[in-house]
Amino acid sequence: MRRTLFEPDHEAFRETAREFCDRTLTPNYERFVEQRHIDRDVWLEAGKQGLLGLEVPEEHGGSGANDYRFNAVLGEELSKVSAGMASCLGIHGDVVAPYLVDLCTEEQKQRWLPRFCSGELTTGIGMTEPSGGSDLAALKSNAVRDGSDWILNGSKTFITNGFSADMIVVAARTSPEKKARGITLFAVETGMKGFERGRKLDKVGQPESDTAELFFEDVRVPAENVIGEVDQGFIYMMERLPQERLGGAISNLAHAKQILLETISYTKERKAFGQAIGSFQHNKFTLAELVTKIDVTQAFLDQCTDAHTRRELTAVDAAKAKWWSADVQNDVIDACVQLHGGYGYMTEYRVARAWMDARVTRIWAGSNEIMKELIGRDLGL
Repeated sequence: MRRTLFEPDHEAFRETAREFCDRTLTPNYERFVEQRHIDRDVWLEAGKQGLLGLEVPEEHGGSGANDYRFNAVLGEELSKVSAGMASCLGIHGDVVAPYLVDLCTEEQKQRWLPRFCSGELTTGIGMTEPSGGSDLAALKSNAVRDGSDWILNGSKTFITNGFSADMIVVAARTSPEKKARGITLFAVETGMKGFERGRKLDKVGQPESDTAELFFEDVRVPAENVIGEVDQGFIYMMERLPQERLGGAISNLAHAKQILLETISYTKERKAFGQAIGSFQHNKFTLAELVTKIDVTQAFLDQCTDAHTRRELTAVDAAKAKWWSADVQNDVIDACVQLHGGYGYMTEYRVARAWMDARVTRIWAGSNEIMKELIGRDLGL
C-alpha cells in the first residue's frame, strides 16, 4: 500500500541515508560483527552526512530538522542493513538527543552538541540495572552531594554503546525518600575516575552493537554535568520513553519487512519437487499473511509517527506500537526462517542472523508485558 507519511524532502533524505548505508555500513558489516562494535570512522562519516543531529538546532551543529519523520527514514534505512546498526546509531541520535537538546543548559549544549553531531562524542543511556530490568523506579544507583559535586555509585547493565561511548546519560537516585520522584540524570564522561566498563556482553544477536556493563565507584560528577533539574529524572525519562519506543517500533518493522522481501525473492528462486517453493499453496498463503501483517502494522506506525511529529503521540499508543511491532517482527522473521528450510538455520544467511537479532525487541525499551500493563491501566483495569 502506498504510504502518505513522507514528503519529497524526506525521500531525498532517504537517498542520503541509503547511500551512507551502502557505502559505509554494508561493506564492513562482517568486520563489525567479528569485532563486536562499529568503527569510530562510521560515526564520523555519519556526522559528515548530517545523520547524527537531526533533532539538534543548527546553532549547535545539527540540522535542526525538527520533524520526526526524518528520524523515521533514517531508522528504516539502518534497519535494512541490520537491527544492530539501527540500535547503535538510534540510541545516540534518537534516544539521547532529546535529553541533551531539551534539558541541557546553554553551556552544556555548546560543550557537547557540536561533537555529538560530528560523531566525535558518542553516547549511550544508562537506565537498566542488574536487579531492576524494566522497573526504572526501583533503580539502586545513587548519587550524594559533596559540595557542589555529586559522588555516584552503582552499576548498569545491557547498555547499548556502553563499551565505546564517550558519554553516558546515567539515572541515579538522589533523594531516596522521594522514591521515583527522587532520581536525577548525570552525564558521565570517559576518563572520570571510578567509572569502569565491564566486558562486552556476549549476546544472542546484534553482535555488531557493543553492549556492556557499567560500574561507578565514587565517581565525582561535577554540578555542570547534571542534566536538567535535580530529582526530576524519572519524569524526564517517562516523557521521552514514547519516542524511544516509537523509534524501536519503526526499526522492528523495517527490519522484518526487509527480511520478508528477501525471503519472497528466495521462494521464487528455490525449487523443490520441480517448482518454486513459493508456488505451493501453503507457502503462498503464508507469504500473503505476512505481507498483510506488515502493511497493516505499517499503517498504524505511520499514524503514530505522524502524531509524534505533531507532538501528539501518547505513551499508551507508543506502548501499543512497541509491543505489537516486536511481535510482528519476530513472527514474520520466524516464518521466513521456516521458508528457508535448513538454510534458514545457518548463520551465514541473513535470515538466521535477523532471527537472532530480533528476539530482544520483545524485552528492551520496556518488555512487551510492561507495555500491555500500561495499556491495561489506561483502560481503567
